[in-house]
Amino acid sequence: MQHMIPLKKIIAALEEWAPSAYQESYDNAGLLTGSPDWAVKAVLITLDVTEEVVHEAVEKGANLIVAHHPIIFKGLKKLNGTNYVERTVIAAIKNDIAIYAIHTNLDNVATGVNYKIASILGLERVSVLAPKQGLLSKLSFFVPRENTQTVLDAVYQAGAGKIGDYSDCSFRVAGTGTFVPGAGAHPHIGAQNRKEEVQEDRVELMFPAFLENRVIAALKNAHPYEEVAYYVQALANENQEVGSGAIGLLAHEMTARSFLDFLKERLNIRVIRHTAAPGRMIQKVAVCGGSGSFMLKPARRAGADVLVTADFKYHEFFDAEGQIMVCDVGHYESEVFTKDLLFSYLSEKFDNFALYLSEVNTNPVTYHV
Repeated sequence: MQHMIPLKKIIAALEEWAPSAYQESYDNAGLLTGSPDWAVKAVLITLDVTEEVVHEAVEKGANLIVAHHPIIFKGLKKLNGTNYVERTVIAAIKNDIAIYAIHTNLDNVATGVNYKIASILGLERVSVLAPKQGLLSKLSFFVPRENTQTVLDAVYQAGAGKIGDYSDCSFRVAGTGTFVPGAGAHPHIGAQNRKEEVQEDRVELMFPAFLENRVIAALKNAHPYEEVAYYVQALANENQEVGSGAIGLLAHEMTARSFLDFLKERLNIRVIRHTAAPGRMIQKVAVCGGSGSFMLKPARRAGADVLVTADFKYHEFFDAEGQIMVCDVGHYESEVFTKDLLFSYLSEKFDNFALYLSEVNTNPVTYHV
């Protein structure tokens, strides 16, 4: 019997890695066709979804396509097949194929698209180039000292208390809590209409803001009190694990010419559009998969010698001002390795399950060299 997995389970695994909350506001990542209640018999992984990719899924017996780029991006007002987007969506629906896109949320997480490019280039000491602000919150709560660890374990399990490579991060300070249970209360400690003093811990820890409901539910479920004293504060801190681009160091510095040859070999490309070399050896490299001209200023601020990305416009190249070499390698070429990234992740999460890498070259750009 063919092994099948609920689609909602696959979505949960993907969003554990790259939460949908981390996609850009203009994006349309997520489940685009199909139902979370479907059972998936096989997955086809692709960079783009086209009619040819849908036909490939049918031939391979896959009823889920996991893509980086959303086929539905700007919204659809009709479905009558007048363009490739409509025809592709119609083909997917007619063949009962679900399409799930994991786009800028996968761009924005550490271990995502940009870290994959960095690994292909052999970069070391890699970090997020432009970390995002406003994605973290702080939880403070008060708990009887004997219950502190139990409650902490619960909120840790819900996703709180992680900072970079560290987990179970919190701060506590001892104090005295006072309260008077009212006539309708059912206190865990004390009695109605009698003032009570309890030795408590005040505990503080950070968590990703999009997990607030889950973290607070875990807090209340594990806390012994009928009424839990807590508050949540939005933080302006940068989240060092979430943001645009990546930056790291080559193991050995190179001349600009050597780096360009190295880049062509590692990315398996024939053409690079680039600005003039900055007049120094190349070692600090910034990368941004896809359209990355908005990363030029952060790359310059970070002291990068090179920015490897795609989709630079003519006038945007001038903004390098001789301080950094911009290497435009092409949109498809910069992100095609995302297929391998997704395949590796899903293979680790789901064994004994059919996963296929699309064999269709979806690059709409060709070169005459």
